[in-house]
Amino acid sequence: MWYRPVIGNLRNGGVSLKQYQGIIFDLDGVICHTDAYHYLAWKKLADHLGIYFDKQINNRLRGISRMESLDIILENSKNVYTDAEKYEFAKEKNEYYRQLLMQMSPVDLSADVKNTLDVLRKIGCKLAIGSSSKNAKYILERIGLGYYFDAVVDGNEIQHSKPDPEVFLLAAQRLGLVPSTCLVVEDAEAGIDAAVRGGFDAAGLGDARVYSLAKYQLIQFDELVGIVSRKQ
Repeated sequence: MWYRPVIGNLRNGGVSLKQYQGIIFDLDGVICHTDAYHYLAWKKLADHLGIYFDKQINNRLRGISRMESLDIILENSKNVYTDAEKYEFAKEKNEYYRQLLMQMSPVDLSADVKNTLDVLRKIGCKLAIGSSSKNAKYILERIGLGYYFDAVVDGNEIQHSKPDPEVFLLAAQRLGLVPSTCLVVEDAEAGIDAAVRGGFDAAGLGDARVYSLAKYQLIQFDELVGIVSRKQ
């Protein structure tokens, strides 16, 4: 979906932030969309192992770590694998995924998402990425946002994946903010759960928009400007 950015009253000297000083975004499904690449990579691995895998199973993998995703896929296997074998399977999937990511470029970033991010920065909002993906920084580089965010925390830096709040807490710390002054934007229920557990307000986008724990339901990405600018 393409969004029309809301500029608010920037022409009259800018919008003063009253409600949130920072926004922490999940990456996949929020800033850009790599779900199809994940599915194709997992599907290729599952086919190699002779395991049934479809999009319904793939939906269970949203917002969780690579190893947790692998465990879900292996539920349909008749074999029992060692941790070393699982590590190699996860590595194989990531190699497939990285090959697919090479197709990405700045054209995969919606102009409206980029414009909204620009507006949020202009009104003084700190921006961060909080993603369980270990490829987050590479993806940001591919879509032209390699040095855009004030902080980027990914799966390489955390011990616990969502719904544990670790990734968001670390992102807030790097922004120099406390959770109550940050808004988390997520498209997965596990991410909303992580935000709430960490003491953050959460905005649900996409499938997470109807999740009861999301304080805000985003139909359009640019609605963030009004939410952040709203007086308490």
